[in-house]
Amino acid sequence: MTRMPDPTRPLKIGTRGSMLALAQAHETRDRLAAAHGLPPEAFEIVVIKTTGDRITDRPLKEIGGKGLFTREIEDALVSGDIDIAVHSMKDMPTLQPTGLLIDCLLPREDVRDAFVSPIHASIAELPAGAVVGSSSLRRRAQLAHRRPDLQLVEFRGNVQTRLRKLEEGVATASFLAMAGLSRLDMLHVARSPIDPAEMLPAVAQGAIGIERRAHDDSAAALLAPIHHQPTGDRIAAERAFLTRLDGSCQTPIAGLAEIRDGTLLLRGEILRPDGSAAISGHREGTLQDGPQMGADLAEELLGRAGAGFFDHL
Repeated sequence: MTRMPDPTRPLKIGTRGSMLALAQAHETRDRLAAAHGLPPEAFEIVVIKTTGDRITDRPLKEIGGKGLFTREIEDALVSGDIDIAVHSMKDMPTLQPTGLLIDCLLPREDVRDAFVSPIHASIAELPAGAVVGSSSLRRRAQLAHRRPDLQLVEFRGNVQTRLRKLEEGVATASFLAMAGLSRLDMLHVARSPIDPAEMLPAVAQGAIGIERRAHDDSAAALLAPIHHQPTGDRIAAERAFLTRLDGSCQTPIAGLAEIRDGTLLLRGEILRPDGSAAISGHREGTLQDGPQMGADLAEELLGRAGAGFFDHL
């Protein structure tokens, strides 16, 4: 029998403590409450500080990659300190710890990157030599490939920190995710959204995943009504692409699956970190073929890249 949470025994939702992470946790809570006719008090949001949150003065590639934003939260899930965990799917390693799984995704937000600058309106307007800050190896590699005349610097921190750094002149421009700005009701910050044809987004950008213990049938039953299957189909294809590439924060990889008239369209790109080379491709097929399409596209790009493309890592 499914145990329904109530104010005396609330379901504990684990999350990071940033404003964006909390917005995502609240969205999850609100969707669960609406789906099951429960009051908000039937859920407790538990903030867990991760290694990635604690260490903000070093590039992610130097301190361990994507697991930096999930490890402590997943430890709490395994130990039973929380019941479910809410994640930005683009932060998730391709493999979950034994006994944990993600089979619930919320409807995906805008997948595009946002160009952010107090001075310029778009990438095209940036003058040669302009300083652009980003902590994303993918964004930096894509920009270096398209605009090798720009100066790129490391730029970590949450949305508010990055905006402050722009105001202080640390950089002329930066990038954020449109999805995050939308969830924070800060779309006015985006000077212009970047078309995926110009800059393919990160795998799973804009998607929220909810992780649970594999054998927790109560959690599974609670989450099932809020799972968005079209988002699930898209993310399955993108993450299969990433998995075959052994993607991490140290590898510039971009990917996007879209559904048009019942057909799944998948685009992918791999780059050298310095932007000196970029290889892209695409697949299309049925929704059920998504994971195989992702793996096949990754194989194609690896074959075209040839030996040594990732040796610098």
